[in-house]
Amino acid sequence: MARLTPGGVTPNVRCAFFDGEKWRKDSVAIPAEIALTIKVNGYEIARILCTPTRLPQLVLGYLYSEGVITGKDDVTRLQIGGDEKVADVMLKNSEYIPPHRGTLTSGCGSGVSSEAQVQRIDSDLAVKPEEVLSLMKQLYQQQNLFKEGGGMHCSALGEGENLLIVVEDIGRHNTLDKIMGECLLNGLSAKDRILLTTGRISSEMPLKAARMQAPVVVSRGTPTDRAIWLGRKLGITIIGYARDKRLSVFSERQRVTGTI
Repeated sequence: MARLTPGGVTPNVRCAFFDGEKWRKDSVAIPAEIALTIKVNGYEIARILCTPTRLPQLVLGYLYSEGVITGKDDVTRLQIGGDEKVADVMLKNSEYIPPHRGTLTSGCGSGVSSEAQVQRIDSDLAVKPEEVLSLMKQLYQQQNLFKEGGGMHCSALGEGENLLIVVEDIGRHNTLDKIMGECLLNGLSAKDRILLTTGRISSEMPLKAARMQAPVVVSRGTPTDRAIWLGRKLGITIIGYARDKRLSVFSERQRVTGTI
């Protein structure tokens, strides 16, 4: 097997390819995956399967989503290294002891642990269907890692007609944490902006959006029934099946102009 690279894609992985008539030897690019262990003040709190890109952003965004930090200034040290990929985080509050957390076996399963950690969004943001569909089109055009090796989720933070941040990862929830981490590192805000993703919208997506104060979550795929329920509870507009010239609005419809 090809040697793993520090990027998001491992190239030249050998395989046997069957074209319907005969076999031949081939090599392809595939998504890279690592297990990233996060330690806070010396305590292991999570092990996340992820794509090895934007790891500081992933760590900061994850800690923010979990309510461990409120901003990057809460962190005095963040080092990532070693063959086993450990993120060593020290907080300004050196006496902080994290609650016990189990190992996360899926990058698509990490997320806000409690609804009590988030508050309902109060936002006057209004979006047009055409704007949402245009942003989704841009999102698909910027899936660079997916184009190389497939198997990636892509998410973005949008405003108006522009995408401000675009990230990719094997875990759709990891992409939202990377977006939040990017915001923390660069002094950006997700408040009153739009989150777009290529993956389905499950319950942890609106929870993360609420922590980020992003009032609209959009996907080409489907939302789950619990995600819709949380959208209504948390004041988040959930938009699914956004593709071509169509979309479906499942909660907080008043934010999308022209809805019935």
